Amino acid sequence: MIIAIDAMGGDLAPSSNIEGAIEAAREMPDIRLVLVGDEARLTPMLAQAPTNIEIRHASEIVEADEEPVKAVRRKRDSSLVVGVTMVKNKEADVIISAGNTGAFMTAALLITGRIKGIDRPALSPIVPTVGTAGAMILDAGANMDAHPKNLLQYAIMGSIYAKKVMGVESPRIGLLNVGTEERKGNDLTKETYGLLQESSLNFIGNVEARDVMEHVCDVVVCDGFSGNILLKTMEGMAKTMMSVMKEEFTRTVTSQLAAMMLRPGLKRMKMKMDYAEHGGALLMGVQGTCIKAHGSSSARAIYTAIKQAKKFVEQDVNGLIAREIQGESGDSHV
Repeated sequence: MIIAIDAMGGDLAPSSNIEGAIEAAREMPDIRLVLVGDEARLTPMLAQAPTNIEIRHASEIVEADEEPVKAVRRKRDSSLVVGVTMVKNKEADVIISAGNTGAFMTAALLITGRIKGIDRPALSPIVPTVGTAGAMILDAGANMDAHPKNLLQYAIMGSIYAKKVMGVESPRIGLLNVGTEERKGNDLTKETYGLLQESSLNFIGNVEARDVMEHVCDVVVCDGFSGNILLKTMEGMAKTMMSVMKEEFTRTVTSQLAAMMLRPGLKRMKMKMDYAEHGGALLMGVQGTCIKAHGSSSARAIYTAIKQAKKFVEQDVNGLIAREIQGESGDSHV
């Protein structure tokens, strides 16, 4: 298995990408990792790297503030575009990038194309919940607008991922809404509710944003506008909560002693809330396996994304999605 990494993408690039790749390469000697980027900058940083890491030179970088379509079309030799092209040409099984989100999605669509039968792809991160499994959000920002049919396809893709990668036997599908009652919401959610109810998916009905972290469902279906707001709100809440706790636990000598006693539990909680422990966001519905890591991904986040990518490919999730959407499997959800 070959996993390409956009070594120049992300706020902490290239060091975080290299460190995460080295950790993954040491733990998983059966995979090959290809760091795509400026060879002159990358080579000195790989002096002690395992032999299953190599470099693919790319002379350009897509910056975070560049307009996506222009960047993809003009910077053909950028680490991001070269990495996606490697997946298109079967030179790599996966591309992972912490770079420009819009450019990454644009490159995936223009270069690899959509899975036949999928109208729009979905950005699909895993968010922390009560318990250990987490929940997947589809869509978290690939498309700001959506039609009911798109949300049904998101649900099918999310259900397959939850079953094959997350190990959930019968994934619970929830429709993000402003209330749990069947007739709540706008025209999009009302029509989507009917489609999901008629499918063979394990649809549990509408779910409210406040209940997502309670793990009321395994897959949260919504349009990209709502999903991105939900995701960013959860990220901000987690960051603020940890900051407030740190402030309170360092306020007095008594609270510092309490923090020392609670340190193991606090460490576990921090890990659960940390995006670095949940891998990247899969761009579901495109031909190749494309994973968007957080823009400020640490080495740990890149390492986790590599583990996630390996499992995704091993379970042939893209193949399962293609067969399900096209009605080729005998257990169709539509």
